[in-house]
Formats: sequence, C-alpha cells, structure tokens
Amino acid sequence: MAEEGQDQDQVSEYLEQNPSVAQWVESFRGYFENRKTWSARREFILKNMEAFPSVQPGQESSDLNRLLSLSMVWTNHMFLGCSYPADVMERINEMGEGIKVQDAPLHKTTKELYVKGKRSAASEGDSDVSVKKLKCGSEPDGKGSGRSSLKSGPLPQAPAEQQPFFNRLYKAVAWKLVSAGGFGPNLDHCEILRSCVESCKQTLTCTFVPLKDITGLPAGRAQMEGHVCEIRCQTVYMGTGYGRDETAAKNMASKEALKVFQGRKVTVKICRRRFKGRDVEDLVLLDEQPRSQALPPALSYPFQEQEDPPSEGAG
Repeated sequence: MAEEGQDQDQVSEYLEQNPSVAQWVESFRGYFENRKTWSARREFILKNMEAFPSVQPGQESSDLNRLLSLSMVWTNHMFLGCSYPADVMERINEMGEGIKVQDAPLHKTTKELYVKGKRSAASEGDSDVSVKKLKCGSEPDGKGSGRSSLKSGPLPQAPAEQQPFFNRLYKAVAWKLVSAGGFGPNLDHCEILRSCVESCKQTLTCTFVPLKDITGLPAGRAQMEGHVCEIRCQTVYMGTGYGRDETAAKNMASKEALKVFQGRKVTVKICRRRFKGRDVEDLVLLDEQPRSQALPPALSYPFQEQEDPPSEGAG
C-alpha cells in the first residue's frame, strides 16, 4: 500500500514539474474512467512513452495510437478481467510490470464469464433472446421433429481446408479489438466483423428468417415481430442473433460471432445441428470452451441435400 502511494507521488510530482505533459496526458482520460482506473492507465502511458520514439506531447502519431490502445487493453485486463491473444497478454504484462494497482479486483476468466452470460441471456432483454430461445429446441420452417438425417454434408477434410483462413481471421479480429479497446457492448460488432472478413479477402453470408416463421417458441413468443439472422463465412457457421428488424438481428449475430474469438484460438469442426427438423452435419467455428448446450438450429444449409433412401421393402 505504501509502495503504491510512493509510486503515485512520483507520478504526481513529475506531472507538477511538467504541466504541459500533464495537460496533454489528461486529454486521454475517458469520461467513464474513475480516479483509480485513470491513475493506473496514466502511469502505464507515462512509463512506456520511451518505448515509442515518435510519441511526443501534443503530436499525433501511429505510435501514440498504439500506446493508447495497449493502455486500454491493460486496464481492461486489470480491472475488467478481459483476456486477449497470448502475444498481446505477454506484451501488456511486460509493459505494466512494476505498476502497483491498489485493491485490484479478482475476475473469473473470460471463458467463465462467457458461459455464465450464455446461461443468463434470457434475462438480458430482447437483444440477446434469440440465441437462448433457438437453443431451446425451436426449429425454422416448421418441418416437424423427425430424426431422419441428410446423407450429404461437408467433406471430412473440410475443417482442415478451412482452418488456415480462420486462423488469419482470428488475428485480424484480435488486433481490431485491441484497437477498439477490447470486446464490449458498445462496439459496432457488425462493422468489426465485416471489415476483418473483407481484410482477409472474403465476405459474410447472412440468412434472415422472420421470427413468426420459427416454430417451437415458448408461449408469448410465437407472435412476436422480429427476425433471426444466421451468419456464415465460406460455408462455416459463425453465429445467430435476434432483432426487431434485419439490421438489429445481424448486429446481434455479429456480436455472437465475435464472442468466439475471445479465447486463445478458433477451430473449425463438423458438428451435429438441426435443419428443417432433421439432424445434419455442419461446419461450425468454435472456441476452446466446452459446450453443454446444443447449437442453435440452422437457418441455412450450404451443402447439397439428398432425399432419404427408400425404406426396406419398397417396390
């Protein structure tokens, strides 16, 4: 406690002796930052200025933007428990070494918070209700609940063929989120996902289904206006979301897709899903988090469908 006070005294003394620097660095304080958070981030910025040669008070530079982004990443990790790719975590821990934070909060890992958030999605309002409700067994197009399976689907080698692209996309998303200060509710999730995918020379595919056309919803939901959106890239399923209109649904699906990028890696796998009342094999982008719940039913199926073979004894 005393050591931290000494560190803060040294920072305060330095800023008193350099009022122009104090005014400059104070301009970077966010309106949402309390005294404790800002004091820690301010010390992080001042401590690491020398490592970015082009950072000079009163001057804009790419190094300054990078330093400010890393300072936000560090405080997000320290105070909110956010986690980032291993190379980013290693760098911010090195840059933050020696900075004492009084009563630093203890957090669960991002993966634990993600699981908890998925389980409580229904209590977060209509914005997140789609994924929760679709996981409760609702199926698009009202085709019944038959157990027959489509015989076609992704080829066995498809996950390995798709993995290199999604490894590149993972890096693009990770750095985009670092630049934005970390994953959060106020981001333009749709724009971040779109720009990252396009930077990797691909495009997103979105499928929309009116909520009223989805059967099996709980009482009181069957007549609700709105749409459900499913997002894919290169036939790989990434996320599902609900919204009052198609734009809102796409935004929520993008948010769900970006959540997958919060772990140390993403993996393309062949998973069982429901599509039009049937079990199908689908390509799905997953993180490292074990899943106890089924994936949402598919709104689209980009693989060739085949009719069920005739039953035995059919003439």
